[in-house]
Amino acid sequence: MEKPETLWGLFQKKNLNRRDFLKTCVALTAIMGLPPDKYLEVARAAETKKLTPVIWLHGHECTGCDEAFIRSQTPLVSDVVLNMISLEYSDTLAASSGAPFEHHMTEIIKKYPGQYILAVSGAIPLGEDGAYCMVGGRPFVTAVKEAAKGAAAVIEYGSCAAWGGIQAANPNPTRSVSVSDVISGPPIIKVPGCPPIPEVMTGVIMHYALFGQLPPLDGKGRPRQFYGNRIHDTCYRRPFFDSGMFVENFDDVGSKAGWCLYKLGCRGPEAYNSCGNIRWWNGLSYPIQSGAPCIGCGSNKFWDHGPFYQRVPNIPVPNTITDADKAGVIAVTAAVAGVAVHGVASAISKHRHEKEQETHKG
Repeated sequence: MEKPETLWGLFQKKNLNRRDFLKTCVALTAIMGLPPDKYLEVARAAETKKLTPVIWLHGHECTGCDEAFIRSQTPLVSDVVLNMISLEYSDTLAASSGAPFEHHMTEIIKKYPGQYILAVSGAIPLGEDGAYCMVGGRPFVTAVKEAAKGAAAVIEYGSCAAWGGIQAANPNPTRSVSVSDVISGPPIIKVPGCPPIPEVMTGVIMHYALFGQLPPLDGKGRPRQFYGNRIHDTCYRRPFFDSGMFVENFDDVGSKAGWCLYKLGCRGPEAYNSCGNIRWWNGLSYPIQSGAPCIGCGSNKFWDHGPFYQRVPNIPVPNTITDADKAGVIAVTAAVAGVAVHGVASAISKHRHEKEQETHKG
């Protein structure tokens, strides 16, 4: 490939005006979680920063991360892939295949050492010398290690790459592990989720492509702007929790009225993600909004935390309301006690998370 152009250079080549360019920079500023006054910095970077080469490898996974990625609406994934980065290798999104395509990846690694981003979806199985996942006739673990040596940064897309994935659930017969368990050297950022939110995926890669550095990370190596809030704190059903109004069964009155799903196993009080504010499909919906409790799919070992619809953690809650008309006669002491106990446990969890962030920063 020739030396990558800048984003502004591509706009000029396609006869797009300055106004459209600045609109794009404003949209990028928002999706990266930056303050509005940062859009000028984004614009300057888009004018001068060459498009970053990207190599995207796929291991033990279901391709759900790619399915999420191509559904990004802001920015459109077509703009990201064709105009904002230089996607040089992706064995699921590319039209090319076979030996020539594998050779192209090797050439990119040699030509741009320390300049390309390595994105990885899927866990790395170590069992049977990596025979459980072969790519191009080689164990996936070998391909990842080789590509990581010259990478400027590594993005772990999805819970499989970030934590090991469902295939790492007990008893983990393939000995699947996360990407960071087998490589070291380049900075690594985790973008967990099963799959991650599309705009989170594009926002993270664009942050590095524009600024040449990873966004601020929390104590677990995740971008703070997307994983800094608990779903419980951004959930529109939170007032029902505070009022002691819980769904008891998926077909009861509370379920139809949109009450809190905590008693049906919702992990919102301990899950950190952007589902409640960014949502899915250009902000249309997310699991809780569609009536399904959060399963904490961005958390490590969420698949081993017990049945998804079992109440976890076992925080005492007030009496369940089965009829909205009876809300006024619920014992005030029971409601206050339940919310207070939850508040203490919730505060402890949040304090622990913030302490991890401070430790990481230090």
